[in-house]
Order: sequence, then C-alpha cells, then structure tokens
Amino acid sequence: MNNIENIKILVADDHKLFRSGIMKILNGYDHFSAIAEAENGEELINKYFELMPDVLLVDISMPVLSGIEAIKKIKKTDATVKVLFLSMYDSEEYVYSCLIAGGSGLINKNSMEEELIFAIQKVSNNEKYFGKDYPEDKLKELLNRYKSIHQKSNIADISELTKREIEVLNLIGEGLTSLEIADKLMISVRTVESHRAHLIHKLDIKSLPELIKFAIEYNLKGDD
Repeated sequence: MNNIENIKILVADDHKLFRSGIMKILNGYDHFSAIAEAENGEELINKYFELMPDVLLVDISMPVLSGIEAIKKIKKTDATVKVLFLSMYDSEEYVYSCLIAGGSGLINKNSMEEELIFAIQKVSNNEKYFGKDYPEDKLKELLNRYKSIHQKSNIADISELTKREIEVLNLIGEGLTSLEIADKLMISVRTVESHRAHLIHKLDIKSLPELIKFAIEYNLKGDD
C-alpha cells in the first residue's frame, strides 16, 4: 500500500462525543487531517462539495438523510468519492447495502483504532475494506448472490402495505435500527416493531434477516 501524505477526512456521525473522539484520534496521525464534521446526511453533502475531502467516514444511520442516502446523492455528481461507512452492525446485509451505495468499506464502531487507521488508508488508496471476514473474493460472491436475487425475484405485491409501513420498509433497507427508525419517524420503538411484524406477515417473510434483504431489494427497485 502506498503512503499517502495528509489524507483529508470528513467525519459524519450524529453523536457529537463519538464524532469528536474520532476526529481527535485521526488528527493524532501526521498523515491524517480531520478537516470537518457533519451531524446529518444533508450537512455531509454540503460540506463534501465545499471542502472536497479525500475520504468520507460516514455513519450509516443519521437524521435528515441517512449515510446511505447522502452517499447515493453525492455519487450522482461525483462518482470518485471515497467512503468508509461506520455502523454498529456489519452483517452481510449491511455490507451489501454499503457496496451498492458506492462505499469502499464498512467498519464496526467497536473496532480497534489500528483497524480504523488501516481501513482509511485502504480506502484512500482506492481499495476496499470490509473487515477480515470479507476479502475481495467473498465480496464478489456476495455481490453476485444478491444481484442474482434482485434480478430473478419478483418483489412481492406491496399494495396491502400502509404508507407508514412502506416508510419503515425503506428505512430498514437503509440499515436503520428500530430505535433509529423510531427517532426519525417520531414514533415509539414499540410501534416500529409492530410495523416490522406486520411487514413480515404481509410480505410472507419468515425472519428479520429476510426482511432486511427484501428491504434492500425494494430500495434497489426504487433506484432502477
């Protein structure tokens, strides 16, 4: 991996203490400069085009616009943007969601500092980093498997879903948790979980992981 001097980084996360901690860590390295921060997806978009950092470190779940939504919008104007997503979750559904949004990596928020630094360097060098469990060959296999599902599956009839259930479905597909969906829609977590149960029943889906996969596919259909 090449040594890149002074990698300019924009940190986007809606938790100020976490955001500040990450920026402090990054600015402790000679070759990193955490030049700005954003607390929501809309602010992220504005600051990206104002400052043009080398790497974006982006929380998947943020208010106003999620990290996934924000990056999709940026990608429409600047396909070269380099993004490392942050999340408390790193299952294959989230890896796939980050990949199709245009992300070059995903790192768990519980990761060690050394892994974060390594991941940023990889992304800045136009490489991918989704953790040791996702080498390049596994990423390709994951993409092919999900794309195959997307191409062959007929998305179930959603005519029976309410407007709020469709909103919840979209947010699940963006990687938001029940708590984050509740905050965004200004409803209780219990109500979100009720909507989620209705979705599983109405769509004849057997489990939460299947619902997440369906939600990602549904969002993809909306992007076609």
